[in-house]
This record gives sequence, C-alpha cells and structure tokens, in this order.
Amino acid sequence: MDNQRRTKQAKTSSIVTSSSEEVSSLEWEIVNMSQEEEDLVCRMHKLVGDRWGLIAGRIPGRTAEEIERFWVMKTEK
Repeated sequence: MDNQRRTKQAKTSSIVTSSSEEVSSLEWEIVNMSQEEEDLVCRMHKLVGDRWGLIAGRIPGRTAEEIERFWVMKTEK
C-alpha cells in the first residue's frame, strides 16, 4: 500500500525541469492552433473532459501535452 501511495504522489507532482525548478504556466510557450483545431478541442473537451490524449488523437501532429497546455492557457485568461 505504501508503494501505491508513493506512485500516486509521483504522478501528481509539479512539472520540473532538469535543474529541479518548477515551471509555471507563465513560462510555457504559446501553442498556436488554427481556428479549426481550437473549435475541435473545445467540442471534444465538452464531450470527454480533460482526456488530452484522446483529444490529441483527433488532431494530427498534436501531443496531449500541447493540447493540455493550450487549454490551460486559454482558460486562465
């Protein structure tokens, strides 16, 4: 049980760079998307929630991380 708890904690930890500094969303590069991609992300998010990998699978050339970063930056405004 202790190992399971540690695994869950590791998965939910902050994003860390190689120099062990936290990266805030302010330091993220802006993800440029076409209007069609933005519309698809919004529609898919309404349907499946924050299942970024599933959404990214519908947009060729996009990763789950890019989709999530786009969504976080879009909704923070």
